[in-house]
Amino acid sequence: MSRRLFAGRSLAVASGGVLSLYSKNSTASGNEMKATIPSIGTDGEGINVPAHFVPTPRTISPQAQAFLSHVSPVELMALPSSRDDKAGWHAYAEAGNRGMIAMTAKYAERYPARVITHRLSAASLYEVTPHNLAPANATRAILYIHGGGFVVGGGQAASYAAMQMAGLAQTRTFSIDYRMPPDYPFPVPLDDTVEAYRFLLGKFEPQNIAIFGPSAGANLAPACILKARDLGLPLPAACAMHSCPSDATELGDTSYTNDTVDIVLKHRSPGLSELYAGGHDPKDPLLSPRLADFSKGFPPTILTSGTRDLLLSGTVMLHRALRRGGIKAELHVWEAMTHAPFFDAPEETELYNEHIQFMLGHMGS
Repeated sequence: MSRRLFAGRSLAVASGGVLSLYSKNSTASGNEMKATIPSIGTDGEGINVPAHFVPTPRTISPQAQAFLSHVSPVELMALPSSRDDKAGWHAYAEAGNRGMIAMTAKYAERYPARVITHRLSAASLYEVTPHNLAPANATRAILYIHGGGFVVGGGQAASYAAMQMAGLAQTRTFSIDYRMPPDYPFPVPLDDTVEAYRFLLGKFEPQNIAIFGPSAGANLAPACILKARDLGLPLPAACAMHSCPSDATELGDTSYTNDTVDIVLKHRSPGLSELYAGGHDPKDPLLSPRLADFSKGFPPTILTSGTRDLLLSGTVMLHRALRRGGIKAELHVWEAMTHAPFFDAPEETELYNEHIQFMLGHMGS
């Protein structure tokens, strides 16, 4: 074994090629030193990370710092232990929806709009026309696909959330209140979303439509476009997503490295993916969009995330899949941002401005 100095520490290089990093101030016993940073896991496939303090960074706005210093804006119940526990999932959804409505109700005051409810074959579609609709956007539309872990966020919360997007974009926004598990697992939510897109195609030119989705909506947004493409429907002008659960089989590296430091989506929740999949193959690209063949066609796309987002890896993996398919795709990552944007902070405004400029910039006149 040889040692080299690296950044004030001793780097021990074993003949097998495994690296261990030791503190320069560690005490030696014979030829050995005590490791002071993460060690290789016992199975050889991971790293054991010691407990450590993660400070709130000063590289973000005061409002974002305050966001990180508080508990999650929506505290949810513990997940039911089985996807067959319908009563438990209904109770979880009811509690979550109360929190989502309380959190999003402010948008009705901040972004006044006229809301019309269209009844599709089995779901509702909220047409949100902001009072500040820009004349240049009169023939444009955004399809908003709400988040909420595939279980919460529907109903009034879906309408409220779309008001924010409509007001900021000064564009008519349609929010699909898709049916959800436990009663309606995949492919029902996707089918409702595709039906909503068909509805928009009946009123707007495809080059004047963009699709936006955060969280669970960032899974349904690409899945909707992929299914529409395979059905022979014209593609929208653009797709925009935030914090993407792009693979139902693997959330990726940051689902471990950002565990707990993401104060919104604190831990991996495989039960939600299993509930949504409803027994279908999780490798189906309509469940795991990062596994799709994007070379067959997909619109320009913008993806956003944060360095503390549990789903940063899912967002990164989807971005790479799009680029490998030859699709124009931008990835924007904010310092210390979690699964949810920093509500009411300058970074949230920046994030939505990036989405809106991208979507409108790719639409026709």
